[in-house]
Amino acid sequence: MGWSPFLGIPLIVALLSFLFYKNFPLNSAPQNFPRLFTVEELALYNGSDPRLPIFLGIIGSVFDVSKGKSHYGVGGGYNHFAGRDASRAFVSGNFTGDGLTDSLRDLSSAEVKSIVDWRDFYFRTYTYVGKLVGRYYDSEGNPTKYLKGVEAKAARGAQLMEKQKNEEAKLPSCNSRWSQQEGSEVWCDDGYPRLVQRPTEIALTGKMSKRCACFKEEDLDQPGLEVYEGCDYSAKTCRL
Repeated sequence: MGWSPFLGIPLIVALLSFLFYKNFPLNSAPQNFPRLFTVEELALYNGSDPRLPIFLGIIGSVFDVSKGKSHYGVGGGYNHFAGRDASRAFVSGNFTGDGLTDSLRDLSSAEVKSIVDWRDFYFRTYTYVGKLVGRYYDSEGNPTKYLKGVEAKAARGAQLMEKQKNEEAKLPSCNSRWSQQEGSEVWCDDGYPRLVQRPTEIALTGKMSKRCACFKEEDLDQPGLEVYEGCDYSAKTCRL
């Protein structure tokens, strides 16, 4: 019996199939995300077009917040965040004009940490879809020096807050309450109320602040302790 050329067809098909699936496996479908957005492209997803999802940027990361349409859509309380990166407004509360910017220039380490915490919230709560090219990511989606600086400042803020927490744990805070009839009142169950500076606050917020802490009688001669105005030196309760 002579050889038929048709007998080789199944072998050729099998070989071609092997080569195809080797180079293009089923799980290698092209990925649409993360996508790189320009400022102009992100602006299209501000909720004004019902055919498009609603996107929001924060520190250069872009999220689909469509499931929160009642908040981020047109007329929603957070619509000013849609279609842009307005990172600064998350701590400044300025939702108009120059306040809607991604610049974190001159913010304290505590404020920068707060914005990073907001970004982490969006990672946990909404769908991450890409990166915004500009201040935080370059045209290839790589982190910029500015982003690395923001991350470092936020980490520094976290360290300072932990340090402050540990320092303040050594001195119990005063009890406090307020009523319309009697006004404000601070008191200590054990010790005497004194105003004391928070030493790490300047590094955290750029401002010096004080808190009310309770000191034992033998510690009242420490420098830097302040008696509330109108309060007796030996009083354990002060009405303000």
